[in-house]
Amino acid sequence: MLRTYDFDHSRPFSRNPCAVSIEKGEILKGLSSSLLSVDGKEGGMDEESGFWKQPDGMGYRPCLDFSERYRREGDEIVNDRTKYLMVVVSGGMNQQRNQIVDAVVIARILGAALVVPILQVNVIWGDESEFSDIFDLDHFKNVLANDVRIVSSLPSTHLMTRPVEEKSTPLHVSPEWIRSRYLRRLRRDGVLLLRGLDSRLSKDLPSDLQKLRCKVAFHALRFALHISEIGNKLSERMRNKGPYLALHLRMEKDVWVRTGCLPGLTPDYDEMINSERKERPKLLTSRSNMTYHYRKLAGLCPLTALEITRLLKALGAPKSTRIYWAGGIPLGGADALLPLVKEFPHFYGKEDLALPGELEPFSEKASLMAAIDYIVSEQSDVFMASHGGNMGHAIQGHRAYAGHKKTIIPNKRHMLRYFVDSSLPEAEFDKIILDLHKDSFGQPEIRTSKSGRDVTKYPIPECMCNSTNVV
Repeated sequence: MLRTYDFDHSRPFSRNPCAVSIEKGEILKGLSSSLLSVDGKEGGMDEESGFWKQPDGMGYRPCLDFSERYRREGDEIVNDRTKYLMVVVSGGMNQQRNQIVDAVVIARILGAALVVPILQVNVIWGDESEFSDIFDLDHFKNVLANDVRIVSSLPSTHLMTRPVEEKSTPLHVSPEWIRSRYLRRLRRDGVLLLRGLDSRLSKDLPSDLQKLRCKVAFHALRFALHISEIGNKLSERMRNKGPYLALHLRMEKDVWVRTGCLPGLTPDYDEMINSERKERPKLLTSRSNMTYHYRKLAGLCPLTALEITRLLKALGAPKSTRIYWAGGIPLGGADALLPLVKEFPHFYGKEDLALPGELEPFSEKASLMAAIDYIVSEQSDVFMASHGGNMGHAIQGHRAYAGHKKTIIPNKRHMLRYFVDSSLPEAEFDKIILDLHKDSFGQPEIRTSKSGRDVTKYPIPECMCNSTNVV
């Protein structure tokens, strides 16, 4: 059986998926034979199932054609030796990744060189990884060579300069705000230090800056070679008998507490979450006046294993579907996953796929393990996240940009009322759920339909074009 967390309530939540030891095949009793056995019949896939059909993408392809003015200004910016931007990024790997994207854009706005971002040690995951431990630094510098100068450290001319530190950047600021706030000080002092960049830069930027965000996210931020190699190996092992689904599960204890939701496993688990929330009310992320019932119906809660199972069945996933499980250990351990694994027994995590010793170099680094999950999920034939989040959003955009690979976005706000209607026949339930989702993964979504949408999640139209809208 899967070992569950031994939670220490005296310290922040342990979200580290490496915090427990999981041996291959230990997730549940009775799993099918190892996926690595290419001669076995178990795990076979109905590749003709409509579940695996991919969207056509409406002809959209990556298209990062920067304006003449942007390219002309780039020559001056990359040759400047007077202004330097330092940034400290926080959170888990995907949250840090988002902030690095914005840091490059802010450096471009200010015409400053960007010092390789400093990754703040995460108090929850306890990961001390540096930028080059996770990402390919040389590739990062080379890809952005014409956009922003990236330096590994401050030059000798600025080493004795005490950087001006700014800790209070408001949310969603515009390029104009950034220039008016920081540019004069940066010219005067030479070095600016920014912290807490999460969601500080507006998602609605001029076209060239939107394209730069895509260039950073989809081209420059490539994982380091040792991570890419193991991620590609695990992806190949998942695919060695056909297509696979990557499922990002968000069922960890802290997710239930922060969302104001209940896991619905047993009364004891629900009471545990309620008690934690009462003791630490600031952990609730939003809408503190909304009851759990209304949160659930509003689509603000993670899906449970039973809900995921019913959704996948309604969308036509065959019982033979092989699932790659990304994410932390769920509250309740193996018991929380039983409805899902009972219906879809070919269910694998990193530890089930890796050969002895392969994960050892990464096992104490939560960010590296998250990066492996990212690679295997991005390369899957179908991807679904049970509750959005930074990783789910990043992979959604990456998959759209890489060729419109099928991504299921659960329509929680509209579907959950049907889940609680016990009088609904199964065939009618399946039809309703399929109708609610067929558009969401049938055609690419256009970012301009709503303001404030992240271009790295919705790369059309700024970063992708077709024959009718080539810039």
